[in-house]
Amino acid sequence: MLPTAFSEQMRQQLGDADFALFEKALEESPPVSVRETPFRSRVPQAGLGPKSARVPWAERAFYLPERPIFTLDPAHHAGAYYVQEASSMFLETALRQMVDFSKPLKIIDLCAAPGGKSTLVTSILNAESLLVANEVIRSRVPVLQENLERWGCPNVAVTSADVEDFEPLAGWFDVVVVDAPCSGEGLFRKDGNARNEWSPSAVEICAGRQKRILAAAEKLVAPGGILVFSTCTYNHFENSENCAWLSQNTDCQSVVLEVEP
Repeated sequence: MLPTAFSEQMRQQLGDADFALFEKALEESPPVSVRETPFRSRVPQAGLGPKSARVPWAERAFYLPERPIFTLDPAHHAGAYYVQEASSMFLETALRQMVDFSKPLKIIDLCAAPGGKSTLVTSILNAESLLVANEVIRSRVPVLQENLERWGCPNVAVTSADVEDFEPLAGWFDVVVVDAPCSGEGLFRKDGNARNEWSPSAVEICAGRQKRILAAAEKLVAPGGILVFSTCTYNHFENSENCAWLSQNTDCQSVVLEVEP
């Protein structure tokens, strides 16, 4: 069951008709999607079974008709593919539209664990580029490092620091990715605990934390560079309102993406 305050928030945000569809979708099983690594000439997929469809906004990505037991597949442990929500893979389309990946680039993923977006970014980098994958919570760094090592891209540095600690590198990164800590509404469909932990006060706290991260992150962007901000939550406070706050208080300007129906 959805938290009452969350339902009221989303009904106001979506309107009655779309909220009914949204509420129904949250009670359905999430689709299963994976990305193949580009760093192997032959990619075995012993335990995956058939593919049901491509993910249209990411190369080497596809849906599975059902969820296999990934931990029993040696190819998964070998880094042949990464299990990731298809919506998170939209980062690839966004970056390809904004960034010239034929050039050497310096990119930082500031909130990188467990490594989904970092592995995606390395998949489209050229050999002269560098990705810094940073995770401030030390206990989450080992899984980030393990996933990146299995993925097979060598031009990655793993760090564990607060965003303010990167101040000496102000203006150095061509791309800064902030997949910010959030209230986790996007997890409601697959994680009942996320529903139990949600509250309006958590939304307020997360929105404030994101402002702090964004204020420091935008200083790291080189002139003409790109800052990508994303969350796995639905409310305006943590998304569009924080983007508006960033535009009003910094030199950042929003970029409109071309999205096919």
